[in-house]
Amino acid sequence: MRIRLCHRRPDRTFRIGGYYFPICARCTGIYTGGMIFFIPLRVLRPEYSIYTVLAGLLMVIPTFIDGLTQLLGYRESNNRLRFTTGLVAGGGIVILTLAFRFFFLGDLSIIQLLMRP
Repeated sequence: MRIRLCHRRPDRTFRIGGYYFPICARCTGIYTGGMIFFIPLRVLRPEYSIYTVLAGLLMVIPTFIDGLTQLLGYRESNNRLRFTTGLVAGGGIVILTLAFRFFFLGDLSIIQLLMRP
């Protein structure tokens, strides 16, 4: 059984020299934004609060609106917009994931969690 996380449609995928990226423009933006945000947030360890969570949620909304309005047929998006909204959403997803980890798991690493009695 194969799980596909991306539709990989050629018309929604970046192409360089005749070669298509393995994922669509939106997913490329999400993964890139996630990588860009992850390292500084892990190093700086900001104080997570309701405002941080709200900022993370607000960062995901443009991608949701872009995808939903396109899905419903209100308009056709383009790869630049897909990538840009995905880039912002990738950062928001990292913020939400790290905030979830902070609030529910504390400041413990996975190894420390596994070693807990």
